[in-house]
Amino acid sequence: MHGSLLPLEPAGLELTAEEKAYAGLAHALMMSTWWIGPLVIFLTKRGSRFVRFHALQALLWQGIFTMLYVAGFSLFFVVLLASMPPGSQKPPDTQFPTALFVAMPLLWLISMVGFAVTMTLGILYCLKALRGEWAGYPVIGRWAARITGP
Repeated sequence: MHGSLLPLEPAGLELTAEEKAYAGLAHALMMSTWWIGPLVIFLTKRGSRFVRFHALQALLWQGIFTMLYVAGFSLFFVVLLASMPPGSQKPPDTQFPTALFVAMPLLWLISMVGFAVTMTLGILYCLKALRGEWAGYPVIGRWAARITGP
């Protein structure tokens, strides 16, 4: 969803500077505090649908990113354990495990891409929220709009 979420945007409702600031802060805080900052804002500013909408998007993204991160590390440890020789006996000419050689850079790459996406979403949507836009993340914005509702 790019731009404005027209069904969510109430006609004639003027946003306060405080609402815009807290909505922008939810996106900015997710870059440094992970899910904690947006959660605090979501729970403390429940009276504003605009703030709830923006804070919930940051929370949903962090939840998805956390699940991907945990899945990646779980896969890494499975690969690591699978590449170990069975039993306690170590063969005399053990080579460096190729699976580990492939998995480690792949895990690092996924982590860096996730970090870059988090930074991009945080900066871009912080600025949109500060301007008072009902802008939604791709896909996640629709979920947040449904959850926060009218």
